[in-house]
Amino acid sequence: MASVGSSLLSFFADRLKVQLRDQGARHDLVDAVFALEGQDDILMIVRRVEALAAFLATDDGKNLLAGTKRAANILRIEEKKDGRAFDGAPDAALYAQDEEKALAAAIDRAKADAGAAVAKEDFAAAMTAMAGLRPAVDAFFDKVTVNADDKAVRENRLKLLNEIRAATRAVADFSKIQD
Repeated sequence: MASVGSSLLSFFADRLKVQLRDQGARHDLVDAVFALEGQDDILMIVRRVEALAAFLATDDGKNLLAGTKRAANILRIEEKKDGRAFDGAPDAALYAQDEEKALAAAIDRAKADAGAAVAKEDFAAAMTAMAGLRPAVDAFFDKVTVNADDKAVRENRLKLLNEIRAATRAVADFSKIQD
């Protein structure tokens, strides 16, 4: 019986994707929302796609998307090179620059605020919380060399980049969004 329910949900999801695309929603935004676990409330999916589209139409949205993609690209390259993922919380004691500390604080705020907003089904507020990441992400990439000579600092910075990816997943899988 669970298989029938899963198949039915998959059918409705596919139909919703087609419907949203027919109404002008970008396919990549629909995919970014559907990539999240537990997306089975059709109304919430529609609202999330709409909020994501509105956010990405802003300068903060565009710039945060660029920063998130940059972080993901660095992670992908370094994870492939090292043969491992950089999961886990970064160690605050290893932050050598103010921009690292600021980014970590911004990520913590964004996760908390976006999580609270999503719990209230206020996706516009969740996007606003994500926008708060932009200045810290920009400053980090302007001032911090991720691939530091010190192996522990490098790993810690890569974990911090992974935290950016994790924070944005509160609203959508940004890796599915095209520029």
